[in-house]
Parts: sequence; structure tokens; C-alpha cells
Amino acid sequence: MPLSRRRLIQLGLGGTAAAALNVAPALAASHGEKTQAAIDAFTNGAAVTEGRVTLVTPEIAENGNTVPIEFSIDSPMTEDDYVTDVIVLADGNPNPGVATFHFMPINGAATAKTRIRLAKTQDVVALAKMSDGSIHMASNNVKVTIGGCGG
Repeated sequence: MPLSRRRLIQLGLGGTAAAALNVAPALAASHGEKTQAAIDAFTNGAAVTEGRVTLVTPEIAENGNTVPIEFSIDSPMTEDDYVTDVIVLADGNPNPGVATFHFMPINGAATAKTRIRLAKTQDVVALAKMSDGSIHMASNNVKVTIGGCGG
């Protein structure tokens, strides 16, 4: 039975749709795995607790190419109690590691503002490592309307 041009196009589109349906969940799962791997590497097995980290992100980002974020960590920043490192992760980006910040008591405060790129609507996570080894985190969901995948 010879294939018509119409039948060949239908088969091609059907194959493309099937491939997309099989690949999309795998990609979504790998992003979560990459983010978890980054968290595990940062924490070295320490327990992560909510609190002490304030993460400010827009609820809706009109442009995923330049999303403003800000964080601050509640810490006295003394020689005995200070923030050593902060990482910011974007769970839905192909590479979730967005930024790493290093602090010392001389900084006086553990706070920063920056702009990041988000590929699509996703969670932004900030983890802070304290001088005593404890880890604190905060996360916000940011809905991206353009410049990413459209939400």
C-alpha cells in the first residue's frame, strides 16, 4: 500500500507528539533531581529548616529574562554566629544553580539583590548556611508570563 503525502505527514506529526509526551516528563523530573542534587551538595546531609531567610520575588514576572530577587538572612553576623554561604536555585531552569554568595562577619549583614533569568514558571529557592553548620531556606513560586515558556 503506497503512502500518500497526507498519511506521511500524519505519521510524522503523530511520532513527534508521542516523542514530546515521553520526553517532557523526563525533563521535568531531571530538573527536580538536579535541584535536589544541588541542595544535597550544599547541605552535606545537614537538616534544612524553614525560617531566618527572607526571599523577595515578584509573584508574576512579566519578562523571564530579568527577574529581580532579593534575600536577607536574620543573623547577628558576629564572630560566633554568622552566615557563611547562600545559594539561589531556580528549580525549572536547565541548570538550577543561579548564584552563590559568600559572607563573613565583617559584612555586617547577609543580604543581596540581583536579577536572574527564569526559563518558565517555577520555584526559586534560597538556602543559607550558618557558621554553626545549620541550614535555613525559603522558596517562592514565580509565574513567568513572557520571555520563558509562557507560564
